[in-house]
Amino acid sequence: MKPANLDPIPNTLRDDPRFAVPAALEAEIDELISHYPQKRSASLMLLHALQEHFGYLPRQAIEWTARKLDLQPINIYELVTFYPMFRQEPVGKYHLNVCRTLSCALGGAYELREHLCKKLGLDSEAHGLQTTRDGKFGVEFVECLASCGTPPVMMCNENFYEGVSDAKADEIVGKCQ
Repeated sequence: MKPANLDPIPNTLRDDPRFAVPAALEAEIDELISHYPQKRSASLMLLHALQEHFGYLPRQAIEWTARKLDLQPINIYELVTFYPMFRQEPVGKYHLNVCRTLSCALGGAYELREHLCKKLGLDSEAHGLQTTRDGKFGVEFVECLASCGTPPVMMCNENFYEGVSDAKADEIVGKCQ
């Protein structure tokens, strides 16, 4: 009887030369780790740094993080799948977040998201993040963007917009073209 494969990361591209953490980023990460009494405590900071660099957290980045921190990959996957700010898929060059909490919902957030989806050729009935085929735009609902008095509100990457009408949304998207 042949022994089972005990490799904790079977069938991965962990040694794939197409995935690499640049030396400067790895040096920054090593510096981050040095500020924590236990390597594991730096997990979230490493994930943020890698996501900022890659735009999302590909499987190879998650596995690299686990190795860097002397953890099992499941320890990092638990964080990535628990916290909604981490992405395992590209979100698009321009990430459009539309607030869907009560005041924004009452102020037209659902209609705004539907308008954006139709404008960008996405399914307005689909749930979760949607990214255009060309990878340029990602649209999704998010929870409170903390501007309940000026609905609907949205963000395009780090830019915040209040009282967004369909015309204003078209203008925002147009600036990204």
